[in-house]
Amino acid sequence: MAAARKHKRVAVSQPGFLSLKSSTDTSELNIGRKKRVNKNKKKNWNKFSDIQDVEEFLDDVRLQERATGGLIADKSDDSLFFLDIGESKKKESLPTGGEEEDKKKRKNKRPLKVDLILQANSHIPAPKDILAHQQPNAKKLRRKQEQAEQLAAKGVVPRRERLLELRRAAFAAGTPVREKTVPNNNPERAYYDLWGDQPAETADGFYLEQTKKKPVKRPEKLNERPSELPAIEVIAPGGSYNPDFFSHQELLREAHEVEVKKLKAEERLERQLAVNRQELATEETTFKEQIQGLLDEEEQDEGVADEMAGDEEDTGMVSSSQQEKKTERQRKKEKADKLKEQQRRTEREVTSKRQQLFQLRSIQLELKKREQRTRLRQSRRKALQLAQKTQPRRLGRLKFQNPDLDVQLSDELAGSLRRLKPEGSVLKDRFKSFQKRNMIEPRERAKFKRKYKLKYVEKRAFKAIT
Repeated sequence: MAAARKHKRVAVSQPGFLSLKSSTDTSELNIGRKKRVNKNKKKNWNKFSDIQDVEEFLDDVRLQERATGGLIADKSDDSLFFLDIGESKKKESLPTGGEEEDKKKRKNKRPLKVDLILQANSHIPAPKDILAHQQPNAKKLRRKQEQAEQLAAKGVVPRRERLLELRRAAFAAGTPVREKTVPNNNPERAYYDLWGDQPAETADGFYLEQTKKKPVKRPEKLNERPSELPAIEVIAPGGSYNPDFFSHQELLREAHEVEVKKLKAEERLERQLAVNRQELATEETTFKEQIQGLLDEEEQDEGVADEMAGDEEDTGMVSSSQQEKKTERQRKKEKADKLKEQQRRTEREVTSKRQQLFQLRSIQLELKKREQRTRLRQSRRKALQLAQKTQPRRLGRLKFQNPDLDVQLSDELAGSLRRLKPEGSVLKDRFKSFQKRNMIEPRERAKFKRKYKLKYVEKRAFKAIT
């Protein structure tokens, strides 16, 4: 408290300070003795600190700044005082005959009461608005301006100005300028049905794209068919209800070949999985297998010991030879040999290049043969690609398998459509056709897998019977 009172006394007793409040008396400073508080504790600083005198001083300073624009002590006498010469002398100083005009002028210049109320009564200038002086992309624009100045100093004309000069030159030369589209505001224009199906008659690409009238350009690859096979394959003539004998025999032969291939595949699988009784294990072979590892380990240990002994002898000889240093004569000789070898290589390259001049005909023939080989490979590759277009591709985990041929034996043939027995299924045929034409991947029927095992329970009636 003593420090606060001292600070207030010092603030008020400053030589240049003038207070606008006349209620400042020294009697306020004679504050009675108050309770002593321990200021060493932080919790007592704000609780028992009296800063009212400091706040009054700061409020007085702010009031002076708002009213006069600064401290009164710092103001000059001319700004604070004026000389009152009286009303009569003012009228005498004014020229006669112009009082009414002056009143009108003053009345016109006098602001309205509404404007006076809304005017700011503070002499403190408003804080500077930083955002008002900022520009969007100011750094980028400044960099562009500096770059343009550098190019102008070098004599380089920007692209925009160069195009503008070209347009001006073309206009001056009389070249035809692209005509602007005339708006269709003629009252005699054709009637356009807003709800009709006809498209809008306009050649503006941007308008068509924005109004969704212009179709999107379809990629060329989407126009290609996944397979060259027809959607519906016509069966061979032998599959008719009343076929010719030779065509029917040809169809039977094809079905026979398919069945033979299946039988051969099954037989080959059986041969691969068959067990050879001669190669079955006997007691003698099992005993040999059991003792085979023991003998091998003993032989390996003896061989490793011999190899280690031999390695020690070799390492001793190598270490002794490595310790010997080459003489100066040996080094010079090695260097001379390296130079001679390099000279030989360069001479061989020069001679080979000279010999190539005399081999131009053979080189041309070789190039022609190479071109023929490349053409042959290209033709084979194209033929293979055309053949693959008619073959089913591997689209999934499973491989496509051709369906069984619907064939009727000779004794099953019917002479008329009434006695014909239906074979196959239209749904399966379409499903296989989709797979063959690479439209869907080959699939198989999902197998039912039971989650829980079946639990068998004997009922009482069953127990009674048994």
